[in-house]
Amino acid sequence: MDDEVNVTFITFDGHVELQKYRYVYFVVMFALYIIIICWNSTIVYLIVIHENLHEPMYIFIAALLINSILYSTTIYPKLLIDFLSEEQITTFPPCLFQSAVYYTMTGSEFLLLSAMAYDRYVSICKPLQYPTIMGKTTVKVFLFTAWFVPACELGISVVLYINVKICHFRLKGLFCNTSIFTLQCVPSVALSIYGVFLLLNNVLLPMLFILFTYIRILIVTNRGFKTMRTKALQTCLPHLLVLINLSGFVAYDVIVVRLESDIPKLARLLLTLQIMVYHPLLNPLIYGLKMKEISKHLKHLLVQVESH
Repeated sequence: MDDEVNVTFITFDGHVELQKYRYVYFVVMFALYIIIICWNSTIVYLIVIHENLHEPMYIFIAALLINSILYSTTIYPKLLIDFLSEEQITTFPPCLFQSAVYYTMTGSEFLLLSAMAYDRYVSICKPLQYPTIMGKTTVKVFLFTAWFVPACELGISVVLYINVKICHFRLKGLFCNTSIFTLQCVPSVALSIYGVFLLLNNVLLPMLFILFTYIRILIVTNRGFKTMRTKALQTCLPHLLVLINLSGFVAYDVIVVRLESDIPKLARLLLTLQIMVYHPLLNPLIYGLKMKEISKHLKHLLVQVESH
């Protein structure tokens, strides 16, 4: 890109009455960020210290919650700085980096949910083979794949953006996401095609795999005893709730952000804040309350804290 473009600032235009409510925004979002970090870290801590939680399902949950912390850390620090700044600006390189990390975390989450779905399928449908199939090596491969593959794919996206010339310098959102595509002088065909590939590979295919897996579990458990169906429901329901929550995030990202839907600025702000808050906050809430073993250890920890 030209030197002039390299030093040009990009303005975030998604804020509403920031001059009037900047300190309110800052205090609320800072508090939520601390809650997200503490809440997710607490569940991860419980999984690490308790040996009965050192099973594939709980390891994947811990990875998912670490993902939530990284996801939030990609967005919140810059956002908090913007709340207290006179101008809400960035330059293209850090904006591109934020977008790449943001979607790496999203892709990782779908792959982790796929690994969890497969783990539940083997546990419920092939219980005798479970220790063999879901060994330590398998878990390590799944974890490595979940983080490495999206990182490589988004790395390619960054390379494709390097030679893109930008002529527009206002983003409608609060942070850098797929809306950076709208900054180009001329929309890149290669980036458009690759964006569709990322959507298919990181979102739609994992979603189809997860749905197929849970349909198979439903078919198998319907043939079994009531206790088998209850166990399947207890372990699969939290994963499905997280999948629904994540699907809402993707729908917002495609419909509102990438397709530049013409919605009021306040509505866009509220939708963006919900995505930023609900997604990383609901994951530990769902797993902390719905997963029996984690819930038990969490209650015990709270009792210990109260007693001190």
